[in-house]
Amino acid sequence: MKLVVLGGGESGVGAAILGKDKGMEVFLSDMGTIKPDYKDTLLQENIDFEEGKHTEDRILDADIVVKSPGIPPYAPIVEKIAAKGIPVLSEIEFAGRYTDAKMVCITGSNGKTTTTLLTYHILRKAGMNVGLAGNVGKSLALQVARDPHEVYVIELSSFQLENMYDFKANIAVIMNITPDHLDRYDHKMENYVKAKFRILQNQTHEDYFIYWQDDPIVKEQIRQIQVEAMQMPFSEFEQEGSHAFVKDGIVKFVTPGEVWEIPRDKLSLTGLHNLYNSMAAGLSASLLDIRKDEIRSALEDFEAVEHRLEYVATINGVRYVNDSKATNVNSTWYALESMTTPTVLILGGKDKGNDYTEIEDLVKDKVKAIVCMGKDNGKLLDFFKGKVPAISDTHSIEEAVKECARLAEEGDTVLLSPCCASFDLFTSYEDRGRQFKDHVRALEK
Repeated sequence: MKLVVLGGGESGVGAAILGKDKGMEVFLSDMGTIKPDYKDTLLQENIDFEEGKHTEDRILDADIVVKSPGIPPYAPIVEKIAAKGIPVLSEIEFAGRYTDAKMVCITGSNGKTTTTLLTYHILRKAGMNVGLAGNVGKSLALQVARDPHEVYVIELSSFQLENMYDFKANIAVIMNITPDHLDRYDHKMENYVKAKFRILQNQTHEDYFIYWQDDPIVKEQIRQIQVEAMQMPFSEFEQEGSHAFVKDGIVKFVTPGEVWEIPRDKLSLTGLHNLYNSMAAGLSASLLDIRKDEIRSALEDFEAVEHRLEYVATINGVRYVNDSKATNVNSTWYALESMTTPTVLILGGKDKGNDYTEIEDLVKDKVKAIVCMGKDNGKLLDFFKGKVPAISDTHSIEEAVKECARLAEEGDTVLLSPCCASFDLFTSYEDRGRQFKDHVRALEK
């Protein structure tokens, strides 16, 4: 069996190792440069690889191809593979074929990373043999090969779900669906929605589907399809069928055979979006028969995710918050919704066809100044000019932070929640967030 792996990152190297351990003839190909630590691993494992090119003859000789989620289906090499009828799998699909572990799978346009990490935290604290995989943690394929677990908590992007076929989630979670990555889906929202809903494929009546009850796109899609799994929706307030909701300041969880609760003000994560994250994680853990006092304890002591509404420092009475992970408009909506003080907002980066009307009302209500930070801020300046008392045009993180410090007064919050991808000025949203924190802390010196 000849396995070709496209992409030499975390998922690709993990898939290559699993393939090798299963006796396959493995070849890994990356059009870009492979990071030194991944290259070292491939050399140590004696796995054949190339970088900076795709050798078509070798790739098109494969029996099976595992593709990095970042490579789109319309990439020329992928189209040639498809034309030859060679199966193309995601790393998650490939790994799932070699384990019978329980799978808790989480997707959504926003909140999925926090929900995934919170669910993993609850399960690990309760003593379960649990692995963390997908967009966070270690490659699922690598764990299946070398460090197997009884349960995996997996964050799944729409890109990963595209090439999943036989894989089954025992517990599937959709946090929400808002426009994102539409350039990958012919700018058609329905294509993006269908990709997200692939998380439900192969589920039976013995499985569970957890989702936000008030998401109009999710509700409409549920109406159009047959959902086999037991539905466990959550909402801020009790509705018909709600399995988690808030009543009189108490978060109630209605799970099979039991109702349990926790005061909302005991949750470690604050804000409405984090209430939803806590509900989804609490329901998931309940379905795995974890004791309710253990779930409560874990919901109370979980620490927030880096780059997601992460408190950085208070300088001259101004709070600085890093929400660099907000790479789309809806993420920024949630961040602004949680603000309780006048806000100086940093926006900008690589625009993915954003429609800023979604945050317009919150900006008018809560934002005293916008600092645009990007190579080209024209679209942001045109949209928000006249809608806030002050708007600035900057082209580096250092310039943006200094401008925020000039505009903010004691009692204000400076919020980096860019709405956009980071690739115009940074290598990733993590790089953007860390540079922001470094420049904020430099203000103290």
